[in-house]
Amino acid sequence: MIYTSESIQKAINSLSSLPTIGKKTAQRLVFFLLKQDKEYVSNFANSLVELKDKVNFCSKCFNFTEVDPCPICTSTKRDLSIICVVEEPNDVFAIEKTGDYRGLYHVLHGSINPLDGISAKDIKITELISRLTNIQEVILALNPSVEGEVTTQYLAKIIKPLSIKVTRIARGLPIGSNLEYVDEATISRAIDGRIEIL
Repeated sequence: MIYTSESIQKAINSLSSLPTIGKKTAQRLVFFLLKQDKEYVSNFANSLVELKDKVNFCSKCFNFTEVDPCPICTSTKRDLSIICVVEEPNDVFAIEKTGDYRGLYHVLHGSINPLDGISAKDIKITELISRLTNIQEVILALNPSVEGEVTTQYLAKIIKPLSIKVTRIARGLPIGSNLEYVDEATISRAIDGRIEIL
């Protein structure tokens, strides 16, 4: 397709590089933005720059935060004896939306995937192990995929000898799904129905 503006083409290319945004959706977004006043577009652009400037990883749990350590790690209302291990920061948001889990988190930033060259050293497993002092339970809430299962089994194998209870969220999450797309009730039931890994 030929666009009458190089700026339109650049904006469409930029937006279509985002996950789940194809060329048609990117084009609709660009034309929507063109119809807005300059202040709206400026605020939108500034919010993206501010996002990159202010948001970093928590040095304890590796979730996204503007303060370090994050509000979850420093909360006096959390159960400090339980850590829920997830693959990505958006999984923390999915579980927090349920309002049922009151422990801490640890974000691995991926899962073990030998086919893609991702080993245990490439994700935040060493950092997790260093946090396990005074922890009574580790909940493994990894995505129900082959990679999630491999990572779950690997973590269970290295945590169990530390005399820490290791559980996984209950089945019921569809195989191949991501936590961020699962409804709150299903996640809540999965957390409540977690089972110990033997």
